[in-house]
Amino acid sequence: MSIIKKFKDKNPDLFEYLPATDVHPHDHFLENTILRFLPKSVTPNRISIFRIIATPFVFLLILFGYYNIGVIAFVLVAFTDAMDGSLARTKNKITKFGMLVDPLADKLLIGSMVLLLVFKYLDFWLGIVVLGMEIIFICMAYIYRVKFKTVRMANLWGKIKMFLQVLAICTVLIALVFENPFFLNIANLILGLSVGFALVSLFRHGI
Repeated sequence: MSIIKKFKDKNPDLFEYLPATDVHPHDHFLENTILRFLPKSVTPNRISIFRIIATPFVFLLILFGYYNIGVIAFVLVAFTDAMDGSLARTKNKITKFGMLVDPLADKLLIGSMVLLLVFKYLDFWLGIVVLGMEIIFICMAYIYRVKFKTVRMANLWGKIKMFLQVLAICTVLIALVFENPFFLNIANLILGLSVGFALVSLFRHGI
C-alpha cells in the first residue's frame, strides 16, 4: 500500500478526477442495473487493475483445457472493460491513470488470448497482425504520455475493435467447447474485421 501511496503522491495529476464529456446510452443502462450494486469503495481504476490481475487466471484455465469455465471467466473479465468505463463516466471519476491502465488491461487480456488461441486455432499471420497492432497502440500511448504529456481516451473505433476481439475469442472458445470447427471460420472473419476497426482507430488518434 505504501508503494501505491508513493506513486500517487509522485503523480497526483494522474489521479485527479476529470468531468465526463461523453456519456453513452449503455452507461446509463449499466448505472441503473449492475453498477448500482457495487460498493462505493469500488472505483474504475480498481476494476481495471482487477482485470489485469484476473487475466493470468483466465489464461491458465484455458491453457489447461477447462474451456467451459474458461469461456465464462473470459466473458466476465472482458465485461469489466464496460464496467470501469461506464462507472468513470457516470460518476465523473475519469482519471489519466485510468485512461492508461484501462487500455493496457484490455491489451493484456486480448494479447494473452491471441498467444494462446489465435496462433493455434486461427490464421497465424492474422494473430501476428492483431498482436503487432496492440503493441503499436501501447507504444503510441507511451509516446503521448512522455513526449506530449497527454493521455488520449479510447475512441469509438477502438471500442468496436475491442468488442469484436472479445467476440472472436468467445467464438473460438465455443468451437472448443462444442468441438465444432465451423465456429473457427466465423472467429477468423470477426477477428479480421476487428483489424479494420483497429486501423481506423490508429489513424484517428492512436488509441
